[in-house]
Amino acid sequence: MSSPTGSPPDRSAPEEERTVRRADLRAGRPEGGRARPRRARSRPNLRLPAVRLPDLTRFGGLTVPAVPEGVTTRARDLRERTRPAWSPVAGFLRWISPLGWAVVALGVAAWVVGRWAGWTEWLMIGAAALVLVLCCVLLAIGRTRVTVTTDLEPVRVSVGEPATGRITVTNDSKRGMLPLLVELPVGVSAARFTLPPLGSGKAHEELFVVPTHRRGVIPVGPARTVQGDPLGLVRRTERWTDVTDLYVHPRTVSLESLGAGLLRDLEGETTQDLSMSDLAFHALREYQPGDDRRYIHWRSSAKAGRLLVRQFLDTRRSHLCLVVDADPEQFQGGEDEAETAISAAASLALRAIRDEQDTTVVCRGQVASRTTASLTLDALARVELGPSDVFGRCTEAFSLAPDTSVVILVTGPQRPFIEAQRALAQFELEVRKVVLTIDAMEETGIQHLGGLTRLNIRRIQDLRAVLASGALV
Repeated sequence: MSSPTGSPPDRSAPEEERTVRRADLRAGRPEGGRARPRRARSRPNLRLPAVRLPDLTRFGGLTVPAVPEGVTTRARDLRERTRPAWSPVAGFLRWISPLGWAVVALGVAAWVVGRWAGWTEWLMIGAAALVLVLCCVLLAIGRTRVTVTTDLEPVRVSVGEPATGRITVTNDSKRGMLPLLVELPVGVSAARFTLPPLGSGKAHEELFVVPTHRRGVIPVGPARTVQGDPLGLVRRTERWTDVTDLYVHPRTVSLESLGAGLLRDLEGETTQDLSMSDLAFHALREYQPGDDRRYIHWRSSAKAGRLLVRQFLDTRRSHLCLVVDADPEQFQGGEDEAETAISAAASLALRAIRDEQDTTVVCRGQVASRTTASLTLDALARVELGPSDVFGRCTEAFSLAPDTSVVILVTGPQRPFIEAQRALAQFELEVRKVVLTIDAMEETGIQHLGGLTRLNIRRIQDLRAVLASGALV
């Protein structure tokens, strides 16, 4: 067969050349001998099953597996069921003091070293340490039959006033009692009394004094008897009384009647707000649909020829609201002036309660509203100095006392005036708003700024003179 061009095919070419060329074509090479780029063979996609990892919980900067809830519940149930078995053992081990555990560890270590090295001296040291601890434990065994009572009088004092207490221990056993140590925690310290030997039915009394130079709540008790050894290796304590709180109230000054600038009558304090049901009669007006028929004045209606109803003035009780800023950073004098601010608020609240006015005090988490003078001062005694959100405290005060007639914000000079103004703006327009600042660097006086009355005192004694000038009238 002839080629398409008409020339016969070249049969003189060797068979091997033609074979190689065909092989090259199979391999993807052109007739010129150049290799074609190979296509990447498609690989099958393999899907591996998803592996679920346990939930991890962050703890102390370390990643630890979360404990299943069922395991925790079972462990708690097992602990409660086995409490009768391990509770006496745990109580016995608590008798040994840290020094006692150190001696026990020394004895065990010396005994191990002596057995391993064959040194008799180390064995003797270990045995002596363990025998010493055992003897101290024997000294603490035994039941003390006593009655311990504590009496604190009074339980409420002001700063600087003396507070004394009495502790009485009575021997209830049928035989004499050896000297006994009694501990009575008072605040962060503890009073220790060594009782003399007591016969059967005998009692011993000790007096103690509680320091009251700082405002606060001082826990007194519980009274505990201590049994042990002179070396302090074993210490067994028994609790006999409960904790009694001693309230150290802030220092206050006597003030004249506040008056609150409102007219007082027997039913309350009359305002200019009109009301349809009250006790203070104001005027008559024409009847309107929806008015209560009980307030129709029939005689006047007969004379006028139309229905007339009574109209009243709303009467309210005077309500003093005190918001105290207990942040030492807002005062020039730090904590001392912050304590003066609390004392000023306590003095105002005490005077208002004596005037039979409703009083609300809000100070950094402590609230006292419409209560007695003692409970109000107790709340101020529990206040801890620290950062305070004045706006939030005023919001809380307004929610507690929406019928406030006078609100006083006690703060320091470092608090911006615009913050105080914005915080007090939450109260009604007819409420008298006062800002009382404690600043020893500024003169005592009264200013009227932006709809507020600003008072400044240097010390708590200046409060009487400022209020006597009619600051709240």
